[in-house]
Amino acid sequence: MTSLIKRNLKIFLRDRASVFFSFLAIFIIIGLYVLFLGNNIASSFKEMLGDNSRFIADSWVMAGILSVTSITTTLGAFGIMVEDRSNKILKDFLSAPITRSQISTGYIISSFLIGIIMSLISLVVAEIYIFANGGEFLGLLSLIKLLGVMLLSVFAGSSMVFFMVTFFKSSNAFSSVSTVTGTLIGFLTGIYIPIGNLPSTVQTAIKIFPISHAAALFRQIMMEEPMAESFANAPAEVSESFEQFMGVTFYFGNHELSPLINIIVLAATGAVFLLLGIISMSVKKKS
Repeated sequence: MTSLIKRNLKIFLRDRASVFFSFLAIFIIIGLYVLFLGNNIASSFKEMLGDNSRFIADSWVMAGILSVTSITTTLGAFGIMVEDRSNKILKDFLSAPITRSQISTGYIISSFLIGIIMSLISLVVAEIYIFANGGEFLGLLSLIKLLGVMLLSVFAGSSMVFFMVTFFKSSNAFSSVSTVTGTLIGFLTGIYIPIGNLPSTVQTAIKIFPISHAAALFRQIMMEEPMAESFANAPAEVSESFEQFMGVTFYFGNHELSPLINIIVLAATGAVFLLLGIISMSVKKKS
């Protein structure tokens, strides 16, 4: 199984096209933010947030990008499994002295590792971008928290993608779904527009999408310092209203979801979809 993991990692990292398309949705989001959204978001809150408006806006969108990475990069990594099935390579693996569950585990672990590697790269780029625009680097404790959320986010994202790709047998079908997913993921995580500006039905859809809870946790960590400075002398209600509007915290009715609930959602999502993916793989006939 270790050899299978190494093989998958090498195939993905050597394929520049796979790496590029894994980051394509992220490039699109950054491009839209730099060209259109960044100044608009920062200027709209200039009066409320003062000099920290750009710092907060940059942190908000970069936190969303980190959550998106957990889906897009693992989706690219699982493309290897689809290609192996399409090219009958998976059939060769099944004829070897290795169980179907071990093969599945090899794909899952390699995808998880790729997701972590790409998420770390995204974090470095995000921090450099924020600092270059006048923001500050995260402190050590915040980075540790961020890495913990990143592990959960990639676990949930890779499990969801794993279950999805068990139903694909051709690379063309997988590529089509990957394109659609890369297009929609920014909307499903509430990155393009603050959630408070969206209709209630769309807000609900975002809140029930598991990876959005990773985005909320990333925002809570990355926006904590600039928000503390901006709202230092403001009533608590003002800060809470802003957090709800920007999707830093989620509410169902009048009930605020705590960070613990966000964590439970991610952990449960990862466990459930991982189990469903393994079951889906185990019941398929050898072909």
